[in-house]
Amino acid sequence: MSLVQHTLPSARATSARALTLGNPLQPQQSLEAWAQQAGMDWHIESAEVRFAGAAGDLKAPHDFLTFPDQKVLYRSDTKTPLSVVSKRYQVVQPAEILEFYRDLTEAGGFELESAGVLKEGRKLWALAKTGQSVSLKGNDQVKGYLLLATACDGSLATTAQFTSIRVVCGNTLAIALRDSAGAVKVGHRSQFDAQAVKKQLGIAVSPWDDFMVRIKALSERRLSASDSEAFLKRVLTTPASNSAEARAVGERTMNAVQSLYSGIGRGSQLASSAGTAWGLLNSVTEYVDHHRRARSDDHRRDTAWFGQGASLKQRAWEEALELVE
Repeated sequence: MSLVQHTLPSARATSARALTLGNPLQPQQSLEAWAQQAGMDWHIESAEVRFAGAAGDLKAPHDFLTFPDQKVLYRSDTKTPLSVVSKRYQVVQPAEILEFYRDLTEAGGFELESAGVLKEGRKLWALAKTGQSVSLKGNDQVKGYLLLATACDGSLATTAQFTSIRVVCGNTLAIALRDSAGAVKVGHRSQFDAQAVKKQLGIAVSPWDDFMVRIKALSERRLSASDSEAFLKRVLTTPASNSAEARAVGERTMNAVQSLYSGIGRGSQLASSAGTAWGLLNSVTEYVDHHRRARSDDHRRDTAWFGQGASLKQRAWEEALELVE
């Protein structure tokens, strides 16, 4: 998908298509069925790293030397190599991602909705409804989710993160407040302990209530044209934007986001969004989730959840809070 231009003529179509995240899972299924539906019915294998040395180092042409401090990780089904990591690297298997939700769905009222892999299996994730939701003015519904994700290439700690999805457009926003509540991260030098993570995350008492209060305040905060322009400059402008090329990209991005806010974006004309801080925040999240230039939808989701896109959305959230606190 190319970079969105000023008028974003296809915004509605692309947002509707992007609302489906990953592979939808049927409710009340076995872990095996979920794994098959999610494309996660395989496991991560490891093997020693071997390499060909100089001719004098080898006893025969087919001999290889070993590198004892590293191991290669690969998929059991396709044998696709995923990464080379330290021997101390603790792998979290696809089945463990799904198993994490078992008691939450059986007794906690959660509903595992979708799951999948990114980058050929280097990242794994699953998303479950928490049962929490809020309806803003104009029937603008926002639902609470719990995202669990991990990586086997060192690019992401195993992360349990409360997040939200705006139903009208599928925009995602991490529920992380100023005290960083809402997420637990486990590095890959530690063994992943699902029960300990749930305890630390505080499944029973999530930060949803605080988040709900803030997004309601954002939906009631009216903005002038100068307010919205200043907000977008703070969020989208970086100190490194000195070159002519960087300034041109920044201007296109600014215009694209402004177009979403001004009526092109999905839900932008709802009472909760039109001319409000909530609408302005969602113009940024929609741009990142659905329109920002990426090599593929796979890479767009990766950056929107875990990379530069996620950082941009977090910066927009923090700036939005400044408008109501």
